[in-house]
Amino acid sequence: MDIIIYGMREIINPFLNTSNGHCFGCSPQNTQGLQMQFLENGDEIISIWSPKSFLSGFKNVLHGGIQTTLMDEIACWYVFVKLGTCGVTTHIDAKFRGTLFTDQDDITISAKLKKLDKKFAVIYTKIMDHNGTLCAEANVQYMIYPLAVAKRKFDYPGKEAFFE
Repeated sequence: MDIIIYGMREIINPFLNTSNGHCFGCSPQNTQGLQMQFLENGDEIISIWSPKSFLSGFKNVLHGGIQTTLMDEIACWYVFVKLGTCGVTTHIDAKFRGTLFTDQDDITISAKLKKLDKKFAVIYTKIMDHNGTLCAEANVQYMIYPLAVAKRKFDYPGKEAFFE
């Protein structure tokens, strides 16, 4: 049974017990990683995430490289869940709009499809601080694989594996 949180559906991580199960972005088993979790909210993928102080750059500010990684990771999960395949990042156009602090409450990262063609998807991602203020955004371009290639070469488990 799917878990529903305020109209959002919890996404499970089917990679945990596989060779892909130690991802820096999403594995709860990677103690040095970001340990992101995801929710489906209509046509978006959402992650509510708590910044860690050891990920700061200067004066409790969440490092820009970590912010970019958060947006890249959620775009990847958009491809997994919404496009039903996998791919690789080919371009990220990130813009930092405000300051994200590591000593404040949870932030929200979201992803939504901006453009899709036969080989590429552009996913619009953004990070909002605990007050709902836009702090970073990026267009993340993914080269997407045909489903057969995703399953054969990258052990993609199929779209249905992300929900109970």
